[in-house]
Amino acid sequence: MTLPRVASRDEWLAARLELLKREKEAMRVQDAVTAQRRELPMVRVDKEYTFEGPGGEARLIDLFEGRRQLIVYHFMWNNSAARARGDQGLDEGCPSCSFTIDSVGRLDHLHASDTTFVLVSRAPLAKIESFQARMGWTIPWYSSAGSDFNYDFHVTNDESVAPVEFNYKDKATLERSMKTAFVVNGDGQAISVFVRDEDSVFHTYTTYGRGTEFMMSTYQFLDLTPMRRPRYVNQWPYHDTYGSEAGHSHHC
Repeated sequence: MTLPRVASRDEWLAARLELLKREKEAMRVQDAVTAQRRELPMVRVDKEYTFEGPGGEARLIDLFEGRRQLIVYHFMWNNSAARARGDQGLDEGCPSCSFTIDSVGRLDHLHASDTTFVLVSRAPLAKIESFQARMGWTIPWYSSAGSDFNYDFHVTNDESVAPVEFNYKDKATLERSMKTAFVVNGDGQAISVFVRDEDSVFHTYTTYGRGTEFMMSTYQFLDLTPMRRPRYVNQWPYHDTYGSEAGHSHHC
């Protein structure tokens, strides 16, 4: 780590006030983006999707648990990079998604805001529940295996099922970048938002890739410090493997 240069209190204050101007500018831009996001139109979800959860079979509207809004985190499973390496034995949740969900705390405040938060993966429910128990999470987690949900919202790509698309980019565009080529075949992470009007469900928003970074509180805290982020998102180990060799061997 390279330490910041040493300065007088007056020099520090001048630099801090200059940064404060930029922080306020960034906040005003973020407020404007948030307002624009809220103004997006919504699209009726007419297709019937079937999920499997702790309570058995569920429809998309059931995931709301009676609330008006639903936030779905699309949790990658059997990540594509591992499959590309020929690692067929990796049958667990993606480490980078796990790093993300480790930052999610109690859901009471969301529930009090008429909003439900759930995880959805393409894995069988038994595998999801085993991994969830290992991680110690209590967030509702559903299996979308056997449905078109992942493909329709472009978080799983398989050309035999549907044209490749991720983050609003087609296959040719994705393949031109090393950062996105991995999602041409397999899962990618994303967040989707839905609202309910009585018995009708509408899709309002989906963000992919770094669009989910706001959830990663480890990064938000580290960004306040002089140290840089020590790991890229796909380099974080599972939280139960720190101190072991396995803690340095999982990469998406």
